[in-house]
Amino acid sequence: MEDVFVIGGVELSSRLFVGTGKFGRESLISDVIHCSGSQVVTVALRRVNLQSPQNQVIASIPKGVQLLPNTSGARNALEAIRIARLAKEAGLGNWIKIEVIPDQTYLLPDNEETIKATAILAKEGFHVFPYMNPDLIAAQRMQEAGAAAVMPLGAPIGSNRGLQTKEMIRILLEEIEVPIIVDAGIGKPSEAADAMEMGAAAVLVNTAIASAKHPALMAEAFASAVHAGRLAYCSGLGMVRETASASSPLTGFLG
Repeated sequence: MEDVFVIGGVELSSRLFVGTGKFGRESLISDVIHCSGSQVVTVALRRVNLQSPQNQVIASIPKGVQLLPNTSGARNALEAIRIARLAKEAGLGNWIKIEVIPDQTYLLPDNEETIKATAILAKEGFHVFPYMNPDLIAAQRMQEAGAAAVMPLGAPIGSNRGLQTKEMIRILLEEIEVPIIVDAGIGKPSEAADAMEMGAAAVLVNTAIASAKHPALMAEAFASAVHAGRLAYCSGLGMVRETASASSPLTGFLG
């Protein structure tokens, strides 16, 4: 089945986005990208030496992969906007993942400041991917502000706790027209499959892969899970019933 995903003017066959943080060594990043089949990779601008990018994370990312710089470290909209502009000036493209996180305990995003940054950067021609607490009204405002997609968290960043916000994500999937990309908290391939079965356009995974005993193998497992979940969604999941229903009719079997 052909299932092409077009976003930000880019045609993608993979619906698994991966991150570049928390790896024991940067040489693992290229292996993970290869095994995951991911075509979109996020990188924190604060981890990139703009004077010598060839010696940094960027050098570990294969050519042809779409970069999704993020504004990690921004505490308000103005800081996020500044980081986004720096990324573009550094030649990292016009895709940007907005992260506005003033809270340092649970690293929860500030939706209001994220909306402000999304509106300004979208008008400047950025393809904006806002990371957000899954709230319908905030998601609607991000969509109206010009977001290319909305990226609700499944659980706090790096927690590997899974889809703790599943019901809220379900509401976004019903009501929001731009793609929903589930980000943060997914800890197992089965949880990525669950998100895809719900109808998510894609998932972004970092910690679950980087913290695995064999990151490249885990990346391959996530790729398979995302593909399976997407196939299930496109196939149309069967009806859930409260009572049993025999696979074969029993009437007349002994008569």
